[in-house]
Amino acid sequence: MKIHVGNLSDEISEDDIKQAFEKSGAVESVLITKSKYNGQSKIFAFVVMNSDEEGKSAIDSLDGKELKGSTLKVGEALADSEGHGGKGGPGGKGGFGGKKGHGGAKGGFGSSKGFNSGKGGFGGKKSFGGGRGGRGR
Repeated sequence: MKIHVGNLSDEISEDDIKQAFEKSGAVESVLITKSKYNGQSKIFAFVVMNSDEEGKSAIDSLDGKELKGSTLKVGEALADSEGHGGKGGPGGKGGFGGKKGHGGAKGGFGSSKGFNSGKGGFGGKKSFGGGRGGRGR
């Protein structure tokens, strides 16, 4: 199970996180995200646990707990195609589109379902604006 850990202290290390999560089960990996510009922590991490059962136990026991001076926000990480992830950027198969994210279909900022969907607005069947314009009904 992949777990998102937010609101991390600047002083926390991957070992600190691993030790906290190991109380609930075996930890496969811990990754604190780093800024590509300055290499500093971006205040969140991903933890991969061996089983869903151990992961859920860790979420229940650590969400809202303090670690190194910060109150953790712990929850299951979204799959790549949910929310804003997926292939080609936020939302699925292209731009801010995709099947589930902020838009839809295979184009730019939207399409069939999501932000103002329909054949216009930020949607349409093409890229940013696409279709016939308008409010996207």
